[in-house]
Amino acid sequence: MGFPVERPRRLRRSEGLRRLVRETRLSVSDFVYPMFVVPGSGVAEEIGSMPGQFRYSVDRLIEAAKRVEDAGVPAVLLFGIPEKKDPAGSEAYAPAGAVQRATAALKEKTKLLVITDVCLCEYTSHGHCGVVEGGRVLNDPTLEILARAAVSHARAGADVVAPSDMMDGRVGAIRSGLDEAGFEETAILSYAAKYASAFYGPFREAAESTPQFGDRQGYQMDPANAQEALREMALDVAEGADMLMVKPALAYLDVIRRAKETFHLPVAAYNVSGECSMIAAAARMGWIDGRRATLEVLTAIKRAGADIIITYAAVEAAGWLAER
Repeated sequence: MGFPVERPRRLRRSEGLRRLVRETRLSVSDFVYPMFVVPGSGVAEEIGSMPGQFRYSVDRLIEAAKRVEDAGVPAVLLFGIPEKKDPAGSEAYAPAGAVQRATAALKEKTKLLVITDVCLCEYTSHGHCGVVEGGRVLNDPTLEILARAAVSHARAGADVVAPSDMMDGRVGAIRSGLDEAGFEETAILSYAAKYASAFYGPFREAAESTPQFGDRQGYQMDPANAQEALREMALDVAEGADMLMVKPALAYLDVIRRAKETFHLPVAAYNVSGECSMIAAAARMGWIDGRRATLEVLTAIKRAGADIIITYAAVEAAGWLAER
């Protein structure tokens, strides 16, 4: 049967009908809000390439986090910038590090879930995600440092640790480290398919993590590869990952879909800094409707199969969804 009996427009003629038959439902409960924490006090420094995003000292981070909580966003993802950097990124596991102090404060003063990024790029003087020797990023020596960092986050109260370094074997090393330290209930959200993307530029300004030499293509994934992403995910599942992440989100919707169809674990997608900043910049110029474009992108990520969406637009989007 076809036209005139079949008229799909019948179900589009009013907002009530469109809402009734909507296939993908975006919710504030899907969102995780990334936040950047720095040493000191009284700091709330806007990030130039990420309008509306700030680097916070712990005291100001708590103020901002309460606004996140009031918006209904259930979780934050913490990134730390240390007071000093060294070649081994030793501040990553310092008990009084920025992330560790922020985690403890958030667990005391809010009901937010706290997810912590586990990586060395913010903490190393060379800006790479692992130990460097002779101009090479060494995989195995990095694992012990990552595990120490994850344990320090769990000790501070983190609900979930999220390794983003893309070293081989890091999920297993972190799982073993957590279990041996008595944190067997701390979950791991693995950045399982993290691509060497051009969309990370604003984040690198925010986290002061631009590599001082070379690039990260030797450990982050080739954007041309999708089958390899499934292999990476399968390895992380075997090593003990509780959740899997695809990063970035918008340019890798096909990978999100394949992850969702292949693995029986929650799938997260990271709507990264460059994706959000492009929309914000175009909206400021009046070229697009920022609100509609943001919600369209987030809906696409959810439609592709993401259970969890990490996005800098989480608070704004929560407000817009509440108005619907």
